[in-house]
Amino acid sequence: MRLFTREWGEGDRVAVLVHGVMSSSRNWRELGPELAARGYRVVAVDLPGHGQSPRAEHYSAELLVESLLESVPSHPELALGHSLGGFTLSRAVERLQPERAVYVDPAFSAPRLSLAVRALAWPASRRLLRSTPEKVAKSNPRWAPEDTVIESEDFHAFDPRFRAFLLRRDIADVLVGPEHPIVPSLLVLAEDSKLVDGTRAARLAEAGFVVRVVAGATHTVNRDDPAGFLAALDGWV
Repeated sequence: MRLFTREWGEGDRVAVLVHGVMSSSRNWRELGPELAARGYRVVAVDLPGHGQSPRAEHYSAELLVESLLESVPSHPELALGHSLGGFTLSRAVERLQPERAVYVDPAFSAPRLSLAVRALAWPASRRLLRSTPEKVAKSNPRWAPEDTVIESEDFHAFDPRFRAFLLRRDIADVLVGPEHPIVPSLLVLAEDSKLVDGTRAARLAEAGFVVRVVAGATHTVNRDDPAGFLAALDGWV
């Protein structure tokens, strides 16, 4: 599947950006121009079922990976992924072969949900996708107003069929992160990350990942604390 891409900048230094679930390439409205100002041509995708990219009847990890590889330049200088985008990048990195990779609070794990919790999650996700900017702002008080509007619009553009992938019974066995870095890799975590806990972070650090935590930030680190996020990228961008 060929994905919609959004670009900033020009030149031979390429940076690839991959957003998280229910978001889009608009998530990088600040990072894209920042990297362009540093000399990169930035290519940000909308993952399948997100933003302006095509929809599918069924979604899978394989579709995410293959679509990413089909849609971005190979051998970029930098590849960065957030949440589900970080998981997707980790599955694609060996073939993409960036010079370095950054994983931002990546989905390197998922909770094992009981049938009862899974049944409740389905209508809850439906309500989430109808969120107004005001509701997004209430849940994310540190976000800039523009980001709350973008998030609400991205929720409305999200393909509801994608939820079947997220709520599949074996999702905890699917969303498993790497045990060692394929290329030089930075792990930027939210404080008290729900996707990479302290034990896992320590194990990844021992395996060769550079691990940095943005104090006080929640899952969407770049929107919660833009300055702290950029500081965590120091030396990698």
